[in-house]
Amino acid sequence: MMATTHVFVGLAAVAPAAYAAPDLAGPLAVGAVLGGLAPDVDLVFEHRRTLHFPVLGFVVAVPAVVLAVLVPSSLAVAAAAFAVAAWLHAVTDALGGGPEMDPWTDRSERAVYDHVRGRWIRPRRLVRYDGSPEDVTLAVSLAIPALLAFDGWITGVVVAGLVISIGYAIVRRRLVAWLPDWLE
Repeated sequence: MMATTHVFVGLAAVAPAAYAAPDLAGPLAVGAVLGGLAPDVDLVFEHRRTLHFPVLGFVVAVPAVVLAVLVPSSLAVAAAAFAVAAWLHAVTDALGGGPEMDPWTDRSERAVYDHVRGRWIRPRRLVRYDGSPEDVTLAVSLAIPALLAFDGWITGVVVAGLVISIGYAIVRRRLVAWLPDWLE
């Protein structure tokens, strides 16, 4: 999935809380956006293994949410939103293709690493590759709750993310041909 789709997953997950507690909308949004992006920092390491925790992420996300409910401070809700979004990022990567630059060739059977079982989870390919038509459809659909629950600068971030998503999807399949060989 596109990075923007992961961000929209995180924002959609925290949208009900932001709607119920608008005074915490900013910290919830910041946590969700950063958590949606954070796992992909492992692009410079072993992508979808180093910072992706589809099973163990739950162990961090649940206590973070409980703490945020018991002590609803800006820091606690931002941390909970971050943990939930990062966990959902790792979980949803299993719904897509592999991490290679041209996953539409179905070359890899490695979607995301399961640290508990010590093996790779196979890609489900419900979203065939990042920037695919189904990825853009998912991104647009997931942006709707964020547009309804948040306002101000967060709306601007969501709209910018939608523009980036659509633009990326338009050129995605051509990118492989444009990239230098060492990036493939």
